[in-house]
Amino acid sequence: MNKIVVAIDSFKGSLSSREADEAAEQGIKTIFPQCEVLHFPVADGGEGILEILTDAFHGHTVPLVAHNPLMQKITTQFGISEDGRTALVEMARISGLPLLPPSRRNPMLTTSYGLGEIIAEALNKGCRHFIIGIGGSATNDAGLGMLQALGFRFFDHDNKLLGSGGQILSRVAAIDTTAVHPALSEASFTIACDVDNPFYGPRGATRIFAGQKGATPEMTEHLEAGMQAIAAVIAQTTGKDIGRIPGSGAAGGVGGAFLAFTNARLMSGIDLILTHLQFGKRIQNADLIITGEGSADAQTTMGKVAYGILREARKQNIPVLLVAGHIADTPSLYTAGFSGIFSIAPGPVTLEKSMHPEFAATHLQRLITQICKLLQAFRV
Repeated sequence: MNKIVVAIDSFKGSLSSREADEAAEQGIKTIFPQCEVLHFPVADGGEGILEILTDAFHGHTVPLVAHNPLMQKITTQFGISEDGRTALVEMARISGLPLLPPSRRNPMLTTSYGLGEIIAEALNKGCRHFIIGIGGSATNDAGLGMLQALGFRFFDHDNKLLGSGGQILSRVAAIDTTAVHPALSEASFTIACDVDNPFYGPRGATRIFAGQKGATPEMTEHLEAGMQAIAAVIAQTTGKDIGRIPGSGAAGGVGGAFLAFTNARLMSGIDLILTHLQFGKRIQNADLIITGEGSADAQTTMGKVAYGILREARKQNIPVLLVAGHIADTPSLYTAGFSGIFSIAPGPVTLEKSMHPEFAATHLQRLITQICKLLQAFRV
């Protein structure tokens, strides 16, 4: 082996993408010490995208205090590119599900307001282009909270100013834009997301994801009705029908809010990352690519990191191995084109133990060592 590329997504709650890549590299070097190993920290629009983009743009991070999904002030950060023109934002850092314990997750109440605060701060600092990863959100508020922080106001049928959270969706009758941040019209947004769900409907934001964010069946019905209602108000206000646009349901409708009220385009998170990393150019002449994620299943082939890596590799006929903590639906993964699929789990083990960072890194390194040992035996 002369050149191996490692590009593994984070093992959520266990290893960051960079930590997983480093463990895999150690396994490779154990058997092939002279091999050139290139590793690419990667993400699909959620956890970890801030660090990756900040590195890619040779930027720096800026701390600020903003509101979490339950409107509590916390310290967070965003990135600014080296030239000061592009803001780099990870929605999960301020409006993310991991910020709330399971007992406090309630999409009727949670808001994307903090994301809007970050955008406003970046506008104040002179940024006019934004790259925003919106994966991992705790919200189903159609992005209204984000818009509120940027100066939009939402009124009910009695002309009363509405509050926040998914609970207001079905009550919005009018949208006031007179106090919107003056620089918003000058800005452009590239929105990185890892799903193509529409704003509402059977595959929409609420039906598919609200349960993961704490919604009961009753809440889900209320939120779905609200998403349909607010889509109608948005269409009346802007002339834009966002209801069935792929990706408009990302982050509980934040994707749709960007499309409706800003100069925005939605883009696959992994495609965006690979473009900025010049991945296709840098993997030329590689003998093997190793990718992976915490849990691999049929959803892996629906725009996630590993599948994005596979698509790029197949353009150059480079074999790709997939490693994961948990594997399901192996036939579909092989059908997609992976050359090998491996679990890092050494045997029956509790979920808590398997997610311990040291345990996961040790067994990932051990698995890669075993794979390389096998390749060595066959003189690959």
